[in-house]
Amino acid sequence: MPASHDKACELLVHNARIHPCVTDGKIASETNFTVRGGRIAAIGVDDAVPAHERFDAKGALLLPGFVDCHTHLCYAGNRMDEHAARLEGASYAGIAKRGGGIHSTVAAVAAASEDELIAESLPRLEALVAEGATTVEIKSGYGLTPENELKQLRAIRRLGELSPARIVPTFLALHALPANADRKRYVKTVIEETLPAVVEEKLADCVDVFCEHMAFTVEEMRAVFERARELGLACRAHSDQLSNLGGTRAAAGLSARSCDHLEYSQDADVQALADTGAVAVLLPGAFYFLREKQLPPIDALRKAGVPIAIASDLNPGTSPIASPLAVLHLASTLFRLTPEEALLGLTRHGAAALALEEKVGGLAVGRRADFTLWDIPGPEFFCYQLGGIQPHAVYIEGKAYVADKFSPRHSRVGGNPV
Repeated sequence: MPASHDKACELLVHNARIHPCVTDGKIASETNFTVRGGRIAAIGVDDAVPAHERFDAKGALLLPGFVDCHTHLCYAGNRMDEHAARLEGASYAGIAKRGGGIHSTVAAVAAASEDELIAESLPRLEALVAEGATTVEIKSGYGLTPENELKQLRAIRRLGELSPARIVPTFLALHALPANADRKRYVKTVIEETLPAVVEEKLADCVDVFCEHMAFTVEEMRAVFERARELGLACRAHSDQLSNLGGTRAAAGLSARSCDHLEYSQDADVQALADTGAVAVLLPGAFYFLREKQLPPIDALRKAGVPIAIASDLNPGTSPIASPLAVLHLASTLFRLTPEEALLGLTRHGAAALALEEKVGGLAVGRRADFTLWDIPGPEFFCYQLGGIQPHAVYIEGKAYVADKFSPRHSRVGGNPV
């Protein structure tokens, strides 16, 4: 006797080459799964199971949705002139000293309304989703005043309402010192005014700090992290990008979820990450765009068993790269990550950097049915070919979306939704 309509799953995907990325980046023996309530209900089921919608993948590669765990995509304006200056030999630090860098974006964000921020930022978010990103972290940090940081975080929240992707907002509490500001007074304002306001409006669940010789000290980072933890916020750090101030060790000791960049990290820093279970987030886009020479300590991270995530670092000054596929390619080419390491870095370990590893970044029963379909031989192809690759479909919570319009596609039972 046929199962009742109520017992039918929402979606059955079959005939797929599934790379679940839950433990490794290898293909699974199962070729099908079902979706119910936007979550994966079962893997390796009978193809005859009742389903409202059936999708024959016809042997396509099926991957978890990418998790871009480090972006600054909510901003106004651009910094093309600075890129031209760098091509002529100017340094990142030198541009910042002349009033450029982060401060030029700060001025553009201050001049933009919340609606204007959203209008400029949404196409960048759409570009990430079009290439398979289904979870995207977005940081503030271009406000530098309580008013403008809150404006930026509110815009990020609204981006999450406009996109089908899961948006993870982060308050980048210490990014740059405002022009002519008193350091102690500025950090005090962040701790006593901005942090409580962010918590009151529930605009973020994590704070970040740029710990660097041209940004903020370990002591300043520690003060912000300690207050953030009192308020119930998690912590992450930009550390060891241009120098080693001990920021990675300090952040790990304060239970940071991740430390990001890490070009100048040393053995003690790697050990601190391993001891605390923090994720190393590598950002090959910034390394490429700034034409850096100092590589992150990849071998040491491997040997210590530190989870390695990769992310776009999408931002206007040092990584204007709205492409997770470019990040996969650059991570392999520049950092010599294996194709499996790169794939896990943009799925399983990217999710771990956001403390979402039990919800996204892998295909397992109970997790969000976020997945993508590709007509390529295997994920190694991402690290081989640069450009000219697009997913057949991006599914978020079991629904297929047209990436450029974010409109759900529906098919008749037995049809192909892509």
